[in-house]
Amino acid sequence: MSMQDWAEKDYYAVLGVSPDADAAEIKKAYRKKARLLHPDANPGDAQAEARFKELGEANSVLSDPEQRRQYDGIRAMVGGGARFSSGGPGAGAGGAGFDDLLGGLFGQAGAGAGGARRGAPRFGPPGGAGAPGAGFEDLLGGLFGQGGGFGGPPPPPPKGQDLAAGARVSFRDALEGATVPLRVPDPRGGPARSVTARLPRAVKDGQKVRLKGQGLPGTGGAPHGDLLVTVTVEPHPVFRRDGDDLRMTLPVTFPEAVLGATVDVPLLDGTSVRMKVPAGTPSGRSLRLKGRGVALDRDGSRAGDLFVTLEVVVPQKLDGAAREAVEAFAAATEGEDPRAGLAAQVGR
Repeated sequence: MSMQDWAEKDYYAVLGVSPDADAAEIKKAYRKKARLLHPDANPGDAQAEARFKELGEANSVLSDPEQRRQYDGIRAMVGGGARFSSGGPGAGAGGAGFDDLLGGLFGQAGAGAGGARRGAPRFGPPGGAGAPGAGFEDLLGGLFGQGGGFGGPPPPPPKGQDLAAGARVSFRDALEGATVPLRVPDPRGGPARSVTARLPRAVKDGQKVRLKGQGLPGTGGAPHGDLLVTVTVEPHPVFRRDGDDLRMTLPVTFPEAVLGATVDVPLLDGTSVRMKVPAGTPSGRSLRLKGRGVALDRDGSRAGDLFVTLEVVVPQKLDGAAREAVEAFAAATEGEDPRAGLAAQVGR
């Protein structure tokens, strides 16, 4: 965004706030108008799209304290809303061009209404501040400290380049947090560096972890860039993560499912917990163990749940008394048909 744009545009009016509005008012006003002017809410409306873009520009400038300070300074200098033209014949105060405005600032005498003034600065391709051919930004930069705002110090040089690396961790280490060694290549061709990365608890597969100051060094004393570590979590043979919950499948016997039982459920930390299986529980039903899922805090005060899906195990071979018992059960329940009504539902 150029200084000329700032001089010509009233971003406070675009957002519908007063010039002394605080950051919260600006944020609230932007969100309210953005919902109304968003392209998704106005498909095919070019005017709404243009206003939405201008709204974004206004919010970008006014929500940044440094940009807002510079913007307010420029607006104060040019009268807070003057529109600038080329200063043709008949141009008065409302139609003054940049030459007229800045000529007045520097005390340069004009040659009459609409006439060119001797010694008035010209605004064209970049040149020396105040010299013929100087641009508007060059001139203002010379007035207020080149590139540093109005009388302020020059902006700091940009920080160093960010780097990327990958870390592969076990399912348990991802949930509990782990320290992993990394080899970070140097894009400039230098030797790779060894970095130790501390991953947070409950890190997810594909999540990016930012390590501050582990990127390339900046120039001119600027801070280092960051290192972005993409985490790959290895699958677990028993547990599966579902947000902050864990899921697992627990085998149970036919008698346990039919008669009910209390069974041991293994946990990820190597311990186990007792769980009651109600009588008549069908295969595939899930039971919940509250607070036994992903622990978001080290003390477990915030944790997801563990969902245990029961799988009734059918014996592959039966001999002797076991076979006779099953045959007796079959005879005793001969009148029950678990598929009754299924054919009628298929025909619907």
